[in-house]
Amino acid sequence: MHKVLVTGAGGFIGRALCSRLLAEGWRVRGTVRSSNQFTRLPDGVETIKIDSVGLETDWSKALEGIDIVIHLAARVHVMKDSTADSPAEYRQVNVAGTEGLARGAATKGVHRLVFMSSIKVNGEGRPLPYTETDVPEPQDPYAVSKWEAEQILNEIAADTGLEVAILRSPLVYGPGVRANFLKLMKVVQRGIPLPLGKVNNRRSLIYLENLADAIITCASHSKAKGQTYLVSDGEDVTTPDLIRRIASALGRPARIFAFPTFWLRLAARLLGKGAAVDRVLGTLTIDMSKIQRDLEWNPPYKMNHGLRETAKWYKQTKGLSN
Repeated sequence: MHKVLVTGAGGFIGRALCSRLLAEGWRVRGTVRSSNQFTRLPDGVETIKIDSVGLETDWSKALEGIDIVIHLAARVHVMKDSTADSPAEYRQVNVAGTEGLARGAATKGVHRLVFMSSIKVNGEGRPLPYTETDVPEPQDPYAVSKWEAEQILNEIAADTGLEVAILRSPLVYGPGVRANFLKLMKVVQRGIPLPLGKVNNRRSLIYLENLADAIITCASHSKAKGQTYLVSDGEDVTTPDLIRRIASALGRPARIFAFPTFWLRLAARLLGKGAAVDRVLGTLTIDMSKIQRDLEWNPPYKMNHGLRETAKWYKQTKGLSN
């Protein structure tokens, strides 16, 4: 079986991916940013500490004897970002860091690199589903950096023969989730009423284990070479429906009431939360027919299963009874 390097192995996606790889018989090496992340990884992962990611990062030890690289490490959205030059910080990690890793991988004879990108490369949402053939419309420094990294990877692939496969995913949820999805679970668990009854949008999401399965498929399938794929659970939901499903998984009532979305958007803009509310109210869906057709991949788990597992984790971590 191939030996794989997972960068960002101590993160939300990385931990789940390493567990799946080990279960399927892969030999796994993972990079982490801090020593306390060593204990988060499953037994059997060979771990290497990488202090920072950039063009000058020394990947040589991590890449020794590696056949396939799965690149998850990235600078992600930072709430209340105080960095003086945020776009430059994103580029340092997500663009220059990815370039350095890919060039090092090519030099070491790595066969394939799977890059975890984002649907935000396509844009922030629209009425029609996104596809791989859309002209990219990244709209924030994070998305721009992911798009630039994709382009550099394809250039390196053309120059060196390194096989590259790119995955763009929407919001990922599952045990260990953080940020806005975790906030939503807290609100639902506490029974706080939400004024979202009139929202009639559609959103694509992906369960953590479905994403791990798609990543492994792209790492191992011959037809993934040189391809970019959009992935999701294959079930698009409205925001009210998602809240109802989360409530059901938590064993709580869904407290939703109708309120005009116009006033929600206006209030959000006055409070400086316009972009966040637009994501809640807007439509962002994915057409994943390409990966289904090329790689015969379909998500192994339904959304309700993923939400139940996420709710189970949440209740355990909060000490809540079932």
